[in-house]
Amino acid sequence: MARRYFGTDGIRGRVGELPITPDFVLKLGWAAGKVFARQGKKRILIGKDTRLSGYMFESALEAGLSAAGVDVYLLGPMPTPGIAYLTQTFHADAGIVISASHNPFEDNGIKFFSAKGEKLDDEIEHEIEAWLDQPLETVAPALLGKARRINDAAGRYIEFCKNTLPFHTSLQGMHLVIDCAHGATYHIAPAVLRELGAQVTVIGAEPDGLNINKGVGSTHPQALQDKVVELGADLGIAFDGDGDRVVMSTRTGRLLDGDDLLFIIAKHLHQQGRLEGGVVGTLMTNYGLELALQEMGVPFVRADVGDRHVMAELQKNNWLLGGEGSGHLVCRHVQTTGDGIVAALQVLLAMVEAKGQLEPLLQGLEKLPQSLVNVRTQADKAMLMRHPQVLQEVAAVEQEMQGRGRVLLRPSGTEPLLRVMVEGQQKEEVQQAAERIAAVVIQVAG
Repeated sequence: MARRYFGTDGIRGRVGELPITPDFVLKLGWAAGKVFARQGKKRILIGKDTRLSGYMFESALEAGLSAAGVDVYLLGPMPTPGIAYLTQTFHADAGIVISASHNPFEDNGIKFFSAKGEKLDDEIEHEIEAWLDQPLETVAPALLGKARRINDAAGRYIEFCKNTLPFHTSLQGMHLVIDCAHGATYHIAPAVLRELGAQVTVIGAEPDGLNINKGVGSTHPQALQDKVVELGADLGIAFDGDGDRVVMSTRTGRLLDGDDLLFIIAKHLHQQGRLEGGVVGTLMTNYGLELALQEMGVPFVRADVGDRHVMAELQKNNWLLGGEGSGHLVCRHVQTTGDGIVAALQVLLAMVEAKGQLEPLLQGLEKLPQSLVNVRTQADKAMLMRHPQVLQEVAAVEQEMQGRGRVLLRPSGTEPLLRVMVEGQQKEEVQQAAERIAAVVIQVAG
């Protein structure tokens, strides 16, 4: 059964437009509260990123949950994976995140974690959606849910992040540049790395409610790369607005995406005999990573794009490591969900134990040139992907590549975008091919 509101990563959209309105979010809180209360579960955590609209939606969720008879624990600004962790440590029945991740501040969203710190099962999301169709009825006054604020939430998560490394691990002697995207990691990531001994220079850590992801962070890494080179730092680390993604810059300004970091972590765990199985990527994962893992004798499978699908494949195979080129990495041996800070620490651990710099850790990985063109459109993306002219152009490109590359068309699950990806041997060839296909998509979309 199709979900009406929940996408691959919760509910997301532009603030003030359905479903991201205060009245809908209040009803959503009530509906979620009814579902959990019926199961005898009455404690839910709420955290948010730094968007101005977060205040409004925090209050709306609190009111809805209280009306359903559920107690609320407010965490304030907190990275998404931090909310997953705290949901477990507080023995809460669910955690709610108010965030639109890497999107601009005009957007916001709501997503849920289970008591185990994992995404909700589809059945629970369907049940919440069913309650949204029911009239909102408040429980008796004596049964209303209470609310309290957790003042030490940041400190608890900082300690958790540090404890994902072996106890005696030290980053002393390292100079790191950290870009927090003016988002939820602004008061967490610098503290974690400084307490581990690193010298830390911070950018993108002055949130004002309107500047999240604006010109900084993992989606705009040039500021990080420039600062690393300017200061002669050892490396740079950039997170996205809610802290579940990470990319890095080498000391020379070379950008390392999620595929690069996934290889470094996989190689390190494999060498230590701690990988326990294979690695999960997505349809967008660079073919070079698949070949590199194959050379090491490490199994690799592709899931649909989205952390939900990566996690499902990891659980299916009982594997520990997976991720996406966007920098959303899941390290299940230390965390239940994608966590930018934790993933960054795993890369730093590989550096510390190799007693070297970041770039040499990539030895054995040769990525193929990959070009991605995002076509913004309000047209039916599924229709565009099936259109005869689009299919004809895709077939022509694949024939020209003669088995030396691949083409992938994929609709975004969170934005009005159709992504055109071409991968092959020659950089100019794949760029031109992607632009050709995108031009046909634009023409067909009108």
